[in-house]
Amino acid sequence: MSNILIIDDNLAVHSTLEIILEPHFDNITCLADPLNIMGTLATETYHIVLLDMNFSPGLNTGREGIRWLKKIKETYPQISVVMMTAYGHVELAVDALKLGATDFILKPWDNRKLLATLKSALQLSISKNEVKQLKEKAEALKSTEVFPDIIGESQSIKNMMSLIEKVAKTDTNILITGENGTGKELVAKAVHHLSKRQKESLVEVDMGAVSETLFESELFGHVKGAFTDAHQDRIGKFELANKGSLFLDEIGNLSFSLQAKLLAALQNRQITKVGGNKVIPVDIRLISATNKNLFKMVEDEEFRQDLLYRINTIQIEVPPLRERDDDVIVLANHFKDILAKKYEKGTLSFSQKAEDKLKAYHWPGNVRELQHTIERAVILSDSDTISDDLLMTTASENTSVQTLNMVKMEEVLIKKAMQKHPKNVSAAAEELGITRQTLYNKMKKLGLD
Repeated sequence: MSNILIIDDNLAVHSTLEIILEPHFDNITCLADPLNIMGTLATETYHIVLLDMNFSPGLNTGREGIRWLKKIKETYPQISVVMMTAYGHVELAVDALKLGATDFILKPWDNRKLLATLKSALQLSISKNEVKQLKEKAEALKSTEVFPDIIGESQSIKNMMSLIEKVAKTDTNILITGENGTGKELVAKAVHHLSKRQKESLVEVDMGAVSETLFESELFGHVKGAFTDAHQDRIGKFELANKGSLFLDEIGNLSFSLQAKLLAALQNRQITKVGGNKVIPVDIRLISATNKNLFKMVEDEEFRQDLLYRINTIQIEVPPLRERDDDVIVLANHFKDILAKKYEKGTLSFSQKAEDKLKAYHWPGNVRELQHTIERAVILSDSDTISDDLLMTTASENTSVQTLNMVKMEEVLIKKAMQKHPKNVSAAAEELGITRQTLYNKMKKLGLD
């Protein structure tokens, strides 16, 4: 939807603007009395306010428009306000720009210039709304995240947290390294949370999921018409992260050609949208992460050395869980308590054999595998004690599979359920939390029928 609110005490202006703007806006609202502005804005989402600068008879100073501009921007900063003024008020209109107005239109106006100005203001408002929604979403995710904190009492985790606290207060670029499942994303969030930029956005980009063709559009944005599907301007991740932090996960997956484009943006601290020619300065704190050995990749000419130097002012290595023996039970209890509440299982505890099994296992999938293992155990538990047979790690299933393969783990769960309820498919299905027919279908697919 594209909504515009027009405030002018001249009803003829209302009629003319409605005719001109009707093909271009979904909703056009006209007001003659500025006293109704705030009430109207509260009832609908408006992208643009087209505001005259004079309303009271005999007054032509333009100060009324300035006063209403301030009120609108204080309450609705994402709305684009375009001022309308006569020739004698150009200097005042320029002052309005300094106070937050997007642009101004001279009376009498040229229809083409009017439409161009309002369309530009619309795109700006849409972009601001996107940023606002992303910030709200980030805050919402922050408050509802299941496992937001770095949990651990081992010396390796204490050393890592000490390093995080030291470097977070600076604006230096950070490279987070470690195996899959160790919690590199949590380290990035901790760095941002402890930094001077904590009130701004932490914008995350999974570099492994960004295609070669969409890389520049995703990171730098694009202008309308830049390519076939570019139906409107789009703000990129760099611009979204302005004043905040940009987290580039899986940076080791970038191709050599894309590495050069990223390096240029980081060196120049500015970007240009795809299809545009305007240079946009950006102020970001860069945090990168990878599970790859970038130094070895540099030797093999798979990663640019100059880019590595740029992103790796400080390196934070996240230790694997097998080197955090003291943390396995701490983490297991942390996950257990949260998941027991999530699945309404009441108060649960681990049997001694279960704890011994947790500590003996080498956890190739690290903290992520531990979390999934505890979640399965909590779901399958039917008493207040989690026994060792519910902890279905890859090692406990006598298999050499060292990944969290969902098909394999589904097979393991079904076998366990059928062992627990032999020849009783209904009971096994209830244990697994699925229907009897769904279990039959999965068993047939896996060759277990």
